[in-house]
Amino acid sequence: MQKNTYPATHYLHTCKISPSKSGCFSELIYIFAHVITINALLKMKQLCLLIGTAVLGILLVSCSAQKRVWYLQDAQPFTPEQIAENGQIRIKPLDRLTIVVNSKDPELAALFNLTRVQQRVGSTGLNNSNNNGEISGYTLDDKGAIDFPVLGNLTVAGMTRSQIAALVKQRLKEENLVNDPVVTVEFMNLSFSVLGEVKTPGKYSISKDYITLLEAISMAGDLTIYGKRDAIFVIREEKGERVTHWVDLRSCDLFKSPVYYLKQNDVVYVQPNKVRAGQSTLNENSVKSVGLWISIGSFLTSLGVLLFK
Repeated sequence: MQKNTYPATHYLHTCKISPSKSGCFSELIYIFAHVITINALLKMKQLCLLIGTAVLGILLVSCSAQKRVWYLQDAQPFTPEQIAENGQIRIKPLDRLTIVVNSKDPELAALFNLTRVQQRVGSTGLNNSNNNGEISGYTLDDKGAIDFPVLGNLTVAGMTRSQIAALVKQRLKEENLVNDPVVTVEFMNLSFSVLGEVKTPGKYSISKDYITLLEAISMAGDLTIYGKRDAIFVIREEKGERVTHWVDLRSCDLFKSPVYYLKQNDVVYVQPNKVRAGQSTLNENSVKSVGLWISIGSFLTSLGVLLFK
């Protein structure tokens, strides 16, 4: 049987009357409306398919982008992990620190404190009390020793702040110099640097006994959206060697890295992603912009064809 391709024309031939007659003309209008409705539904179906495909693509890209920027993706909540205890800052040769000795007898304690006297305009001599000066620091020599008042040379390289304070306190007691010493040790010139794709790159001071890589990144304002979370490099100089360590912030293996706890003079570098690297040249960036506009124009053209065809 031959397929009826033009239902409206076939209906006119069957009725054998002109469209101006009321009966067939009304049904003819109905048939035309039905055909137009079917075509509209088909276009709407195609449009919905196009929009659905675009939305699905956006969702897939969004999920992929989230996986690239999330930290510690394999972390297990409420699962205890052993914390390393060797992350404290240890003094190295050529580092500077302050050592302050206090006692119930201030004059006795003052003998063991290095004071940089600040001369005042109009003052005569150096008869000002220690309250007019500020505590000076000790610089370790290349062998890791300092020249401490009365006690002489003390080798403190490789020690933490608390260990240095305990050593000075013990020596003062053993030699009957101070019976009730209170020793305070502070860092002076210890620092680390953060470079690359962070909000505020720069050099940061170390003021406490340990500093983690995550804390360092936080102090630098966190990574920008262009920073590669899986390409963090920590450059460390130790024992006459320079070693570059690679860290992935997306993995909990970060906590097992030998550079999770930073040391003085460490350099943290965050690599840029492909988008930032592409923006480094004007021509490539312009090409990317043209390609973006071509894609948008193509989408709008397809949308217009479906709506107005």
